[in-house]
Amino acid sequence: MGTLVNETATVLSNEQVGPRLWLMSVRCPEVAAAVKPGQFVHMLVPGMADHMLRRPFSVYSACAEAGTMDILYQVVGYGTDHMTKLPEGTECQFMGAIGQGWTVPEGAKKVLLVAGGVGAAPLFMLAQQCVERGIDTTVVLGAQTKDALVTRRAYEEVLGEEPLCATDDGTYGHAGFCTGLVEQELARAAEEGEPFDYLAVCGPLPLMRIVAGMAEKAQVPTQVSMEKRMACGIGACLGCIVETVDGNRRACVDGPVFNAKEVVW
Repeated sequence: MGTLVNETATVLSNEQVGPRLWLMSVRCPEVAAAVKPGQFVHMLVPGMADHMLRRPFSVYSACAEAGTMDILYQVVGYGTDHMTKLPEGTECQFMGAIGQGWTVPEGAKKVLLVAGGVGAAPLFMLAQQCVERGIDTTVVLGAQTKDALVTRRAYEEVLGEEPLCATDDGTYGHAGFCTGLVEQELARAAEEGEPFDYLAVCGPLPLMRIVAGMAEKAQVPTQVSMEKRMACGIGACLGCIVETVDGNRRACVDGPVFNAKEVVW
């Protein structure tokens, strides 16, 4: 995991980008330079003296040159609602980069990245990395509505083409869950005789379980990002346990990325 950095960051912008979805950009040079695709950071939210625990957030994007980092977050409770009120110039503490990130097999030529909801955030830097390595990269994005597909254009810029999109309500792309698109792409690749070398999926647990099952049937090596409540972020509190075939593992330091075959679903 490397050396953890505890750094004071400055909020550069903090804007609503979709329904209950916000994007916060911070200047945080040391963590931004250290973070790898799939890793996360622990944020001590200022102005919340009654909530002492840090909060884990996936890193959506980071630029080592500019020393900046972007966090895409969903408002689900008191803490994230409070975050929406942090103005430009606010100082906050970030600890990172934490955890085991994505690992694309050496020699991989074709990969499939599957994101449900805010699961699009921890996969974005992986998409950038795969494209930079010259890997044929297919991205499937799923969201409840068109308005919630807030990362679509950013992925399009990276891929050079629009990602495959699905919306639960049918307002954009494939109508229904994104698992239909995953099934379609796995079948197409097999029919063309060029199966995927790797699949990465992040999103709600039922989505990851279904996609992992599809990938196993198609014999595609798969990793999943298990998002848990991570109170300490250093493996001490045991509050983020993931049940695996090798026993209980800690999502914060043993994950959050796991081999899908290891997870007891």
